[in-house]
Amino acid sequence: MKYTQSTLDKYTAILSESGYIIRYERGTFQSGWCLLESRKIVVLNKFLSTEGRINTLQDIIAQIPIDYDQLTLESQKLLDSLVNKAGHAA
Repeated sequence: MKYTQSTLDKYTAILSESGYIIRYERGTFQSGWCLLESRKIVVLNKFLSTEGRINTLQDIIAQIPIDYDQLTLESQKLLDSLVNKAGHAA
């Protein structure tokens, strides 16, 4: 996988299409992010590198409920590859 802005945009799209708002803020986040589930807001540490943001979004997407039917075809394919990758790693 390439750690580029394009890849980051694709992961961000999955969350956005699922109704999540992504914010980049300063703070002392132990893992680089926090999730306000009742409001569907994901807060990432703004000081993370592009690679760090991508890895963090992968972790978040694996942990939260994603409405598959709301996603575009491209996002569905990316989500499927993430799920398959996570399934092989477990």
